[in-house]
Amino acid sequence: MNPQPQRPANRFRTAPPQQPRPRASNVSTAQPFRSGYTSVRNASRWEQLRRYVREQPILGIIYQLCVRVFLWVFFVSLGYVIALKYVPVWVTPLIVSRWMDTVGTNEPGHVYKKWHSYDDISKEMALAVVSSEDQAFPTHWGFDFDEIRDALKEKRKRTRGASTISQQVAKNVFLWNGRSYIRKGLEVYFTALIELIWGKKRILEVYLNVAETGPMTFGVEAASQRYYNHPSSTLSRNEAARIAAVLPNPIQFSISNPSNYIQRRTRQISQQMRYLGGQKYIRNL
Repeated sequence: MNPQPQRPANRFRTAPPQQPRPRASNVSTAQPFRSGYTSVRNASRWEQLRRYVREQPILGIIYQLCVRVFLWVFFVSLGYVIALKYVPVWVTPLIVSRWMDTVGTNEPGHVYKKWHSYDDISKEMALAVVSSEDQAFPTHWGFDFDEIRDALKEKRKRTRGASTISQQVAKNVFLWNGRSYIRKGLEVYFTALIELIWGKKRILEVYLNVAETGPMTFGVEAASQRYYNHPSSTLSRNEAARIAAVLPNPIQFSISNPSNYIQRRTRQISQQMRYLGGQKYIRNL
């Protein structure tokens, strides 16, 4: 019996089925460009805000006004800081505030203040305030970040102050009394300006002439004349240390009638002045 011949393979039927052809779409795959949509979508938030401001006339006016006020305040403050680099600081907001507090009262309204150049003030006095208030003054750039960090770490109901001499000068010369974030921000701004423009020697000179040293008394020359009856150029180490000891609160503490705390604080400052090496510590300001 003859074997039946094999049928040829039906290649057409055994071929893999073809994928169904995708239906034709009436919408093109390329997204049409819609004016404004793509640019706004890809723009940053700042660019979106600027565009929104430009589209609102009143906001544009306010924006331009704020820019002009900012520039005006910046250049005026810059010019004022430059001028005070060379001109004695006769009046500060604190002096005005203290004088106004005496208006309508029985307290004497006379202000004791006399400007003396840095060269005419005893270097013992300059060393005393650096030793008591800001020992890093010759090296920092207006802010003692180590002191700030230590003050924030301390567990106190009232955080101790960590202001440098530069910050105190900026606060006393340019700003009002009080506590607020705006005032603190301005203090940082003016501190940076005087560090950049004035330099260390001028900052210390202004501090020694505007710091409150007693009731209605400002500057070490006025304090020396009023409480020691001689000029600040002849202040001894102990006398300078006592003036520096009352600086944190010259209304409560007294130079002429020192409490036990002030006497102890005076001895501590005198010791710090010796530990720092004496007047050579501030020689290269």
